[in-house]
Amino acid sequence: MYRYDEFDHGFVTSRVAQFRDQVERRLSGELTEDQFKPLRLMNGVYLQLHAYMLRIAVPYGTLSSRQLRMLGHIGRTYDRGYGHFTTRQNLQFNWPALKDIPAILDDLASVEMHALQTSGNCIRNVTTDHFAGAAADEIADPRPYAEILRQWSSIHPEFSYLPRKFKIAVTGAPKDRAAIQVHDIGLELKRGPDGGIGFAVYVGGGQGRTPMIAHKVRDYLPEEDLLAYVEAIMRVYNLHGRRDNKYKARIKILVHETGAEEITRQIEAEFVEVKKTELLRLPDEEIQRITAYFAAPDLAPKPARSGAFEAAKADSAAFAAFAENNVTPHKAPGYGVVTVSLKPIGGIPGDATDVQMEVVADLADAYSQSEIRVSHEQNLVLPHVALDDVPALYAKLAEHGLATGNAGLVTDIIACPGLDYCALANARSINIAQDLSNRFGAPERQKDIGELKIKISGCINACGHHHVGHIGLLGVDRRGEEVYQITLGGSGDETASVGALVGPGFTGDQVVDAVETVVDTYLKLRQGPDETFLSAVRRLGQQPFKEALYGAA
Repeated sequence: MYRYDEFDHGFVTSRVAQFRDQVERRLSGELTEDQFKPLRLMNGVYLQLHAYMLRIAVPYGTLSSRQLRMLGHIGRTYDRGYGHFTTRQNLQFNWPALKDIPAILDDLASVEMHALQTSGNCIRNVTTDHFAGAAADEIADPRPYAEILRQWSSIHPEFSYLPRKFKIAVTGAPKDRAAIQVHDIGLELKRGPDGGIGFAVYVGGGQGRTPMIAHKVRDYLPEEDLLAYVEAIMRVYNLHGRRDNKYKARIKILVHETGAEEITRQIEAEFVEVKKTELLRLPDEEIQRITAYFAAPDLAPKPARSGAFEAAKADSAAFAAFAENNVTPHKAPGYGVVTVSLKPIGGIPGDATDVQMEVVADLADAYSQSEIRVSHEQNLVLPHVALDDVPALYAKLAEHGLATGNAGLVTDIIACPGLDYCALANARSINIAQDLSNRFGAPERQKDIGELKIKISGCINACGHHHVGHIGLLGVDRRGEEVYQITLGGSGDETASVGALVGPGFTGDQVVDAVETVVDTYLKLRQGPDETFLSAVRRLGQQPFKEALYGAA
């Protein structure tokens, strides 16, 4: 795991001191809210419906047990005893008092954390595969490259005031668990013709008001050219991205209006100029230095098959479901990657109490090399667990409401905070997620339905990633009433697609029944239990679902 160097320590400490002075000036009235706004946003502080919100960076979704324990402490001491994990692999505290935020930032700095560049028109937290460094299908660990990008982009003088916020995602496996094609820049690690490491480069993806799938602009970029090429992309965007209309300011609009072919030409031309200086060429020794921070843990050899694990599955249907859905193959025989679901049946997606955070930190120390991951699907992950230890781990998780075996199933719902918290929202998301979870919560029913990703956003900004949900729900305001539009067929994986709108929306008391109708239609029309919901929608198209929801035309 990456450790702060002298620059990191000095920079973060000085920024906390600077922000403490700014907060004091705001509280004394010396600064108005309008004057304070750009200062607080630079430090991850938002003003939501009821209170300030602090968004804490979790670079590439990796936490140590010490860091997670500190987040639990902050939730208990300065908030209401919980935190909310987001689709950007970050953590939000929704109720901190402004006067306490400098003290929170001090506590974060003590465990090498911060809230910088979690807001504003800059390069945001670089996200990656939550199974990085552990997944059996991985070509290479993407986190060293995400860390290199983090260091390069932090307070970058040229890219601190971009036309709009900018998001980069990196995946290290052909199976895309980082949703790279709906990011401003998506990077896929791959092997080149000579066996070396490089990247396929995607540009211009995004969700929000105008959802778009990114265009591949490079099939293979050698790793030494990573920073030079990303800088070239950023320069083209910074030069030509619109600043007169925030709704058209993202790079996806620039790519769309200019054309992918012409944007690629401009990027390549700028890349030639950047390379001439050789200032951004990544030396092998620097790649090796950063990669060493992410060295694979020294795992004790284990047999590929665990008797204790198999016996526990035979003894308990609940454990068997957990093992099937929440335990993913590890690259080391005899180990698994364990997803800790933050989606208990009827619960609030992504929320974890201070006690739960401390429990997961303790379990990471005991069973997972003191390491935790945050997924963009709002769950936690213990990446290095011996299969022999999974039954004991499961028992401890169950004591604290963390053993729901639903990863990837219909109740593993993504939902933004919606109108319960967010000043931008038009409708609530949390209650709809809870109602859907209760409706589909029976284990037998979830198993029958199989893989199905429901994603809910309370406004067009799409923080709940509804555009790439197999079933997406978008809350809108219709003459003072909350109405939910349904989209079908979205996906954020390597077959990325934007869901298509089925038809008119449904009110809050209708939408759960409507989703159930969609699911029942799938179950009736699928070609056997192995055909997933997404595959069925892509085969059948929208019409059968429209007829089921609205009647035959």
